[in-house]
Amino acid sequence: MSEKVTKKAEESAESTEFASTLTKEERAAIEAMPYEEAREKLVQAVQALEAGGLTLDQSMRQWEIGEALAKRAQGLLATVRAKLDAAQAEQSATAATAGTQSNLES
Repeated sequence: MSEKVTKKAEESAESTEFASTLTKEERAAIEAMPYEEAREKLVQAVQALEAGGLTLDQSMRQWEIGEALAKRAQGLLATVRAKLDAAQAEQSATAATAGTQSNLES
């Protein structure tokens, strides 16, 4: 019986979607931002929340903006990290033969 209750709760949670206050245009603008701009706007959203004085709706909007900006910044950092990791792996793979005749034999 408890498995059925757990399964129904999971299905209910999956079917409940968060009602976004951000428009498609706002989301697209955030997704196009360079890292520095996303980071700066994230700092501004956090400062607005920390300063207080916002209504619940305003606070939720700032939080949602902050979440979208944080996701963008993290995605950009992950992309850079992957590129660095690939470059380091390539460098490690060729380091053993760098400067030797064997790297010219391919």
